[in-house]
Parts: sequence; structure tokens; C-alpha cells
Amino acid sequence: MKRLMNLRPSKATKFFLGLLPFLIVGIFYIIASDIRLMENPHDKLLPSLTSFSKAIDRMALTPSKRTGEILFINDTSASLQRLGLGILISAILAMLIGIPLGFIPFVRAGFSPFVAAFSMIPPIAVLPILFIVFGMGELAKVALIVIGVTPLIVRDLQQRVSEIPAEQIIKAQTLGGSTWTIVVRVILPQIMPRLLDSVRLTLGTAWIFLISAEAIAATEGLGYRIFLVRRYMSMDVILPYVAWITILAFLFDYFLKKITYKLFPWYSGAKENT
Repeated sequence: MKRLMNLRPSKATKFFLGLLPFLIVGIFYIIASDIRLMENPHDKLLPSLTSFSKAIDRMALTPSKRTGEILFINDTSASLQRLGLGILISAILAMLIGIPLGFIPFVRAGFSPFVAAFSMIPPIAVLPILFIVFGMGELAKVALIVIGVTPLIVRDLQQRVSEIPAEQIIKAQTLGGSTWTIVVRVILPQIMPRLLDSVRLTLGTAWIFLISAEAIAATEGLGYRIFLVRRYMSMDVILPYVAWITILAFLFDYFLKKITYKLFPWYSGAKENT
């Protein structure tokens, strides 16, 4: 008799098992919403599915009477621009800082304690400082993402670089490779997929910083809209926005994973073997 730990689900079973928790949560919500609305038809905490469809139509399909714009598209576009720019800058900075920290002992001795201490600063606590220094515009919001995410990726890259087998470095030096050549020909190709992995792992954190910044000072964006309508307890708008943010985060993660496997097939093979 096979042990449970050795059984492997088929593709159809895997799909069903992945879908099952969402179905359970959806059914639980519908039952709870019906119970509350039966007791109080004006209850706003758990809106009905009809309320959701009306809110989605109002936000995502009907132009605003004031501006003529589709608010949902504007909010999504503004948030994605801030998030994309913040993540891109963070990844570039992390690569420029993380590789020397992990590879060159003098750089590690000089800056590793500083990076470790900097990564412990709660980014939300410095948000007021960012607004004072950079103003209330886009720069402060992007800067919060960069300050919050970059140290995490840097420390992860530093660790990954230090884990590269010493035999490879010694062999490259034996063949006459300089420090720069070894970085470009040995370190960088091995670190790039790990950089993408680090970005994937910090996406959730980046979203937290983005929503926080938009909640405090913005005139558009997914976080701004959620905190704007919360004062009216418009759960019929808030919950679809939260679900949309979750879907976007999932898609970001999915496409980064696909890009990693496409560009670095050896990395995906190595992960499957471990």
C-alpha cells in the first residue's frame, strides 16, 4: 500500500484541488451574506452578488460623470505604473549592490552591516519623511517601494552570491579571469534567475507599500480608491478592488516565473531536481 506522501494527483485532480478552497470561501460568503441581508436588507458589511455587479458596472464600465474617465482603469494604470517603476529600480539597485556585497570581501566588510541595519528600518515609518523630502507627488510613492523592497532583495542576492561554489571561482581565476570577468561571466548568469525569484518573493511587500502610500497621499490608484470609499463603508467596491489587487499580484508572480523558466531553463530544471 502506497503511503499518502508518495501519491501524486493527476492534472485534473490538481486543478480541482486548487479550485476547491476558492469555491468553499465563495459558498461560505454567499451563505453568510444571505443570512445578514435577511436580518437587515440595508446591511453593508457583506453585500450581495447583485451589489457587486452594480459596483463593478459603475466603476469599471461606466465613465465618471465628473471627468468622463473609467475610474477602475485609471486606478489600475496609476498603481501599476508606480509598482512597476518601484520594482524595476529596486531590482537594478539590488543587482548593483548585492553582487559586490556577496563577492568582494572588502565591500562586504564595509557595507554589509549598514545594509543589514538599513533593512531593519520600518519603511512605513519613514513615509512622512519621504513626503517632506520628495513632496506629495509620484516620487515619494515610488521611493517608498524602493526603500522597502531593495534591502530585502540585496540581502537575498548577497546570500545567493556567497553560495556559489568556490571551485567555480577558483577555476575561473586559474584560467586567468579578472574580478570583472568573473562577475560578468560566472556570477551574473547564475544570479539573474535568483534575482527574478527574489523580486517574485517581494511583490507582496511592494503592494503593501504601494497601497499605504496611495492611502495617504494620492488622487488615483487602487489603494486611494479603497481608502476613499471606506468612509461610506462601500464594501461592494472595496472587496472587488481587493480581489483585483490579488489577481494582479498573482499574474505578476506567474509571468515572472514563466519568464525565469523561459530565459533560464537550466535553473528550472535544477529546482525540479532538488
